[in-house]
Amino acid sequence: MNNTPVNGRRRLRVLHVGKYYPPHAGGIETHLSALCGGLRRLVDVEIMVASEDGTSREEAVDGVPVTRVATMMDVASAPVCPGMVRGIRATQADIIHLHLPNPAAVLAYLASGRNLPLVASYHSDIVRQKVLGRGFAPFLQRFLRRCVAIIVASPNYLDSSPVLQRHRQRCRVIPYGIAGADFRESDERQVDGIRQRYGSPLILSVGRLVYYKGLPYLIRAMGQVGARLLIVGDGPLRAILEQEAAALEVSDRVIFLGPVPDVRPYYHAADVFVLASVARSEAFGIVQLEAMASGVPVVNTWLKSGVPFVSRNGRTGLTVPPEDPDALADAINLLLADKELRARCGAAARRRVQEDFSVETMVERTAQLYREVLAAQPACDASAVVES
Repeated sequence: MNNTPVNGRRRLRVLHVGKYYPPHAGGIETHLSALCGGLRRLVDVEIMVASEDGTSREEAVDGVPVTRVATMMDVASAPVCPGMVRGIRATQADIIHLHLPNPAAVLAYLASGRNLPLVASYHSDIVRQKVLGRGFAPFLQRFLRRCVAIIVASPNYLDSSPVLQRHRQRCRVIPYGIAGADFRESDERQVDGIRQRYGSPLILSVGRLVYYKGLPYLIRAMGQVGARLLIVGDGPLRAILEQEAAALEVSDRVIFLGPVPDVRPYYHAADVFVLASVARSEAFGIVQLEAMASGVPVVNTWLKSGVPFVSRNGRTGLTVPPEDPDALADAINLLLADKELRARCGAAARRRVQEDFSVETMVERTAQLYREVLAAQPACDASAVVES
């Protein structure tokens, strides 16, 4: 990375602080990788996250410098990394961009004593860990008050988050984006192989097997659906979900694939994609974008989050109440029974990703926000610039 000043100017340096980074699987990690991969054309990006193997190390991932900080312990699924305090104190960045929820990183920033311009990406409220949320709330509010700007991925989440209401004037909606072209086509031999192995029609769900994904309700719905459900992903609830499928006598129709090396052929083999989430912890659902870019209609749920903002009811798929197996089954069956509706929703889904959720648009909007942060902070180094 070359940050030598040219004509008295140099590229802006931004430190992104997250919870984890790929190859760790998760929506925020996928977003952080896409965002920083695009931003590196315009600014100098560094990433600091927790290490999952207990050791600290520095490495480059797809050309992006990543510091993985040793984790001392996990508290309510949040890694505690004392080394982050030292890392934030030592950074030469012009802006710190911190990704929430991440209580330990917020506390590390506050403990560091640094007063650099601060941007936050507010991915989700702390929904399930209510005791942690209440104890952490004063620190989170103190942190958010210091932020020059707060990025939210959907207007729905901004409207529904009680935490963000007192900071609305500094919030900016910048939806997540993906490289839609990566999902428009897939290896037809692999697609045909999946269809031959599992039959047709096929329902697909992708994600970690955790409580807020609502998979028990989708498994119950499959008792009313004449199709096979492929579940891609792994997580702590896998054994319980497999037992539930067996108890409901749908094990022949519900296939747990675990992680797969390339999910794209599965999207293209699917007739319907389902995101059955039941809690606002599902703040957006990036997997919906991947399915939509592949031309697959989506069945999702009416959550007070970005989920129904991404895939629109009646346009790119169907939206049903959460925790309702009958409604899930009815929506899936309607799409399976109506080929024209499926094709219309799939084509509209692909267009929506191209027009509203491109990674290029997400990156440029974030870069423009950095320019505005620099302009609003007289103490910033005037030589730092965001390239065009």
